[in-house]
Amino acid sequence: MIGSHTADCSFHLPEHDEHVPEDLPVSPRLFGICIVSSDSADSTMRHNIRMASNTTTPVITPLAHPEGSNLDFGATVTGVDIENLTDQDFAVLRTALFTHQVLVIKNQSHVTPRAQYELTQRFDPLAAPLYGHGNDSKSGSAAVASKSILHPDLKTIPHQPQVQVIGNGFVPAYEGLTNIQLRHPHHHTFHSTSIPASHDLTHTRFYRWHIDAALYGGVARAPPVVTTLLAVKVPKGRRQTCVYDDGTGDELDVPLGTTAFVSGYKMYDILSDTQKAFARSTRVEYAPHPYVWMSSAKSRSTGLGMVSEGKEMPLGELPEIEEDKIQILPMCWRNPVTGKLALQVHPSAVRRLHLGDGTVVEDLKEGHVA
Repeated sequence: MIGSHTADCSFHLPEHDEHVPEDLPVSPRLFGICIVSSDSADSTMRHNIRMASNTTTPVITPLAHPEGSNLDFGATVTGVDIENLTDQDFAVLRTALFTHQVLVIKNQSHVTPRAQYELTQRFDPLAAPLYGHGNDSKSGSAAVASKSILHPDLKTIPHQPQVQVIGNGFVPAYEGLTNIQLRHPHHHTFHSTSIPASHDLTHTRFYRWHIDAALYGGVARAPPVVTTLLAVKVPKGRRQTCVYDDGTGDELDVPLGTTAFVSGYKMYDILSDTQKAFARSTRVEYAPHPYVWMSSAKSRSTGLGMVSEGKEMPLGELPEIEEDKIQILPMCWRNPVTGKLALQVHPSAVRRLHLGDGTVVEDLKEGHVA
């Protein structure tokens, strides 16, 4: 399995007002993720960047969900070619993405990394031409940067550095990369507990619920508007049981290499009125160099944030920290097309919460809202 990733965005954060949710900033990429689907289906390869493309008239078809399901997002797109996307077709895709949150665009195995990046950038024309999930390789010593939890999982395409290749297994050659060994993230390396070895091949967990953003670096590294994932080669054969491990006993039958998506709108809508007010008025301060900072800690078995043990890397051991690059972002974002609010937080990278009354919460283990 292989994939690649790109994200960049420039945006202004207006003042956050608990009583005027209309003033909440328009979502950066976080509310909608587009998957660019390939028609290949062998082994394992993927590309992740930011969105998709077209040839004739795009046809948007909402995903069919199982009867009784609460799922209400996602759509497939046909009649589009990312390599030959017109302004009219892009307008259709933009509206569809902000309406359905996740788009699966079929038959794009011919798409180049350049076309994938250009589509992603089209959603964010003022964004810096950077890899939006962050890349610590130039932010400090190589020894420290190599401790980033992202470091083993990503390979940069030489001629399109905004695109990162992800996947599992040995790849002799791909887009200028040769003899690369890809390693798909495994919960054994990140969670505080593991599935028993006897169930390792048949069962899995949600590795890390996240948003694709650097979360450090100031405006130049602001959360991107859209992320895309291009399937180059995908696993075939056996499936696994994904265990939620949240006390409910819930499980999900999944193919290998699955990427899961959750609706930030649904998360916000099911909150109590008190929790909604808290979410609208609270800003999240993310750790500097967050993917290095969290590298010495362990995640909850649900993938929903780190275990609060104080094991994160001390700030003094991180690469040089520039205070103006620390990101303090809203907990909620507003969809620019529908106007709906979405809850958007990267739980593993949170360092502090800034409440609406000016209080700063540092003890995240104890802090809670009823």
